[in-house]
Amino acid sequence: MKTILLTGFEAFGNTPVNPAEQVAKRLDGEILDGARIVSRIIPNTFFVCINAVTAALNETGADAVVMLGEYGGRATISVERIAQNFNDSTRYGLKDNAGVELQGEPTAPDGPLAYHSTLPLRAMVKAMRDGGIPAEISDAAGTFCCNHLFYGILHHLATAGSGIPAGWIHLPHLPEVAARVENIGAPSMSAETAAEGLRLALRALVNHPHDLDVPVSGRLQI
Repeated sequence: MKTILLTGFEAFGNTPVNPAEQVAKRLDGEILDGARIVSRIIPNTFFVCINAVTAALNETGADAVVMLGEYGGRATISVERIAQNFNDSTRYGLKDNAGVELQGEPTAPDGPLAYHSTLPLRAMVKAMRDGGIPAEISDAAGTFCCNHLFYGILHHLATAGSGIPAGWIHLPHLPEVAARVENIGAPSMSAETAAEGLRLALRALVNHPHDLDVPVSGRLQI
């Protein structure tokens, strides 16, 4: 049976409950179209997070890895296309959970400028939309720990010569986080809805070793 490693970041910064952690826990152990989901909760800490996911890949022998994080302000589940070799947490006024902030530093000094996700993005987004879950392809994963881990794992796999599919998915705020005074007006999505979206996306991953060669339109331009 194939194994999909599903990772979710813990709470961080101004987010007391991370939808990534909630969804990863919900899906842990599920079997989707013959693939077993194995979830791990990852520390929201620069470089430590990369080591944690690398260790989980080695431990599970996963055939694919899908990493989850929160992107407050977005209304859809967004499947990221590009990871960049650049960190700037100061732009958000954020430090990681070890109190570290990075500004203008690369994740891998000798690595390329960017990597593309190796997930079947169009197939995953189409599957979620067909199932009634708002989803989109994004070309901007930010410059905090999400993009950092996304790039770090793609760099690790490229350096190791591994061809397993790997990529990142961002989730909107949970309703209880969007209800905080500082977030009033921000869109949200329940953990139940986000988890159902991920089930559809992961089934598409299992059933599409190659992405769909059809346009998937959208309004999210970054």
